[in-house]
Amino acid sequence: MTILPILEIGHPVLRQRAREVTPEELASPEFQRFVDDLIATMRAAGGAGLAANQVGDTRRVAVIEVTQPHLRYPYKPPIPLTVIINPVLTAIGDETFAINEGCLSVPDLRGDVDRAVSVRVRWTDRDGVEHDEPRHGLTAGTFQHEVDHLDGIMFLDRVTDTTTLTTWSQFDEHRREAFVARAQALVARMGS
Repeated sequence: MTILPILEIGHPVLRQRAREVTPEELASPEFQRFVDDLIATMRAAGGAGLAANQVGDTRRVAVIEVTQPHLRYPYKPPIPLTVIINPVLTAIGDETFAINEGCLSVPDLRGDVDRAVSVRVRWTDRDGVEHDEPRHGLTAGTFQHEVDHLDGIMFLDRVTDTTTLTTWSQFDEHRREAFVARAQALVARMGS
């Protein structure tokens, strides 16, 4: 497996909508190797997810995984390794939650993003199996963040209150405690 370089904000590929993966591509050894590289890159960077365009690839695939303890996001509930290909996401209901997000493509910056508390996610996995599942709470936020990447949207585009922008160290010093308390209450209520 290869650890791929992660593109940073400003690179034009991050603003492109990723194209659908064809069944022929999905079945190819090259695509399967790329998925392995994407997983290895996410894990090496300590991310909770990584979309293909973050490593310069324009195919509609992302990987998500939260193991505990997670160094960057210890308050997130576990998410088993999930490979989402050609995902389609729909909000369930109107409830939102302000999630303080960071991104591997936006080093050392975080900000509050209003995310749907519950979403329906349809995708194909790397074995060609189709999924149609609800996701809730912080887990729903993680899926929304990655699907946004595949649509060429960065979390900064969704920050409506720029006073919430902070570096990681300033988040840890001034905002982490209050956010983690709110996040834990959401996880307790939603189970994820």
